[in-house]
Amino acid sequence: MNVTKLMKGNEALAEAAIRAGCDAYFGYPITPQSEVLEYLAREMPRHNRIVLQAESEVASINMVYGAAGAGFRAMTSSSSPGFSLMQEGISYLAGAELPCLLVNVNRAGPGLGTIQPGQGDYFQATKGGGHGDYRLIVLAPASVQEMADHVFLGFDLADQYRNPVVILSDGAIGQMMEKVTFKPYQKPTADKSWATTGKPASRKRNAISSLFIQPERMEQHNLKLTEKFNRIRESEIRFEEVNTNDADYLLVAYGLSARIAQKAMDLARAKGLRVGLLRPITLFPFPEKRLRELATQVQGMLTVELNSGQMVEDVRLAVEGRVPVAHYGRMGGMIFTPEEIERQLETFFEKAYAN
Repeated sequence: MNVTKLMKGNEALAEAAIRAGCDAYFGYPITPQSEVLEYLAREMPRHNRIVLQAESEVASINMVYGAAGAGFRAMTSSSSPGFSLMQEGISYLAGAELPCLLVNVNRAGPGLGTIQPGQGDYFQATKGGGHGDYRLIVLAPASVQEMADHVFLGFDLADQYRNPVVILSDGAIGQMMEKVTFKPYQKPTADKSWATTGKPASRKRNAISSLFIQPERMEQHNLKLTEKFNRIRESEIRFEEVNTNDADYLLVAYGLSARIAQKAMDLARAKGLRVGLLRPITLFPFPEKRLRELATQVQGMLTVELNSGQMVEDVRLAVEGRVPVAHYGRMGGMIFTPEEIERQLETFFEKAYAN
């Protein structure tokens, strides 16, 4: 039976975690994601689940490591400065191939920055913000509904690939209120034979580590991880297209920026400018193949991001110089309007036609 509620993005995410079978949550409060911890602290005990406010983000990510290693569905959430503190632990989780869900409700930086929304954590999330060669599956919700939906998807992907999954949201989506529908969910059966659940007589002892002193073994482990990341690239790309069939120019945006860019696209089309939108839903794996295909059709692409230009680099790599790729962004917690983006599009068109 479907259940529909009016909820904040952070609260919808927390409710989805309970419905997805999250066994344990460890976190530390930081604006603008504190509602996740607050909601779970109130509701999780009613389901006999674990919620612990750790003494720091460093402690919470290592608690996730322990719970995930024991085979539990484990989760943490934070916002940009707190997520930075977790990077060593995240690298350990990826190296040890431990499934878990990590949520970053992005705020503007660098440094302590501001509590207003931003998208400056794109590089950190998509390139592996800690040390070593690893990748995280990264989901980018653009609505309160997707804040909930991506929790179910994120836990399932984490179990399927034995890899941490990040939900990269932002302060606006975390704080806004929208209608959200929760559908019945059946937790898939996952192989947890590797977990440290005690040693029965029927098998060898399980040991979980990302430490391989011998370089030959470390390289073999890295090759195994690389093969997994390549499988993820092939199988888990998700994106949304709007009005791309006849588009002369393409907007590329994710999350909050995509919501605003879609309205800018409508304004441009009302003036006779054929503009389409591609919204990456997975930031890793990135929809580079589809962007490369669209580069044979359109005359240019404009990325719209709440940063100084991060995803634009992946778009340029994807199109391989076939068309010009420009960037428009605001920083410091400032949010562009659809009219601002539409004016940038007009400038883009004028320069193109002048040439």
